[in-house]
Amino acid sequence: MKIGIIGTGLIGANLARKWVAAGHSVRIANDFDPSALDNLARETRAQAVPVAHVVKDVEVIVTTIPLHAIPSLPGDLFDAVPDDVILVDTSNYFPARDRTIPAVEEGMVESQWVAQQIGRPVIKAFNNQLAYTQAHEGKPAGTPGRIAMSVYGDDAGAKMTVVGLINDLGFDGIDAGPLAESWRQQPGTPAYCTELTAPELREALGRAVKDRSPKLRDLSLKYLDAFGEGFLASLATGEYTLGYTSKDVVQMYRRLELEEIEK
Repeated sequence: MKIGIIGTGLIGANLARKWVAAGHSVRIANDFDPSALDNLARETRAQAVPVAHVVKDVEVIVTTIPLHAIPSLPGDLFDAVPDDVILVDTSNYFPARDRTIPAVEEGMVESQWVAQQIGRPVIKAFNNQLAYTQAHEGKPAGTPGRIAMSVYGDDAGAKMTVVGLINDLGFDGIDAGPLAESWRQQPGTPAYCTELTAPELREALGRAVKDRSPKLRDLSLKYLDAFGEGFLASLATGEYTLGYTSKDVVQMYRRLELEEIEK
């Protein structure tokens, strides 16, 4: 497929690397950090282009930039993009990083807010898995214990396309429901970075409690801080220098829903 990726952070880099290896034609754009764009293009053989060009003549567009940066995309970026092109949102809302977004604070689902900002329907995927898992834990289809990723959206065909792209990454993709339910894989839910098989993931999505997840999200950041400065960066490379690994983070997230939260 022809895929355009906006953003070359951990998720964007992982997607570009693996999709090029799987035989897809990938363009990448990142006006926020041109040096990262050039380095990733050399490493992955993806084509580095300006943001205005990354959305042209593609079948799938993935926005993988911080949530607060979505409104800073060019206002006319998607105007000429055909309606059948699939837009995928990978963002997560962390108020400490993204600043306060009133609509999301009041309960709007994160990806519904993204769709509102860009004026296009979106599919939600790739947001609830550790970067290290994306890069290193993919397995061939049919492997026992294969980790799954959930997909939300209102276009069944588009979701099946994304499920296929997830399979190319080495994970089982599942259609989990409409975009309005995508809060079930947002930070602070049992499906966020708990790295589960498809049956386990479906069960975890069903256990999610919307009003509780923001409090658990904020609590998880305190736990991550306790791992030590620089630990999050090590998750991408697997070069753990502080005695903790990605498995420790997964276990932290799995225990998170057992925490008692003050009403």
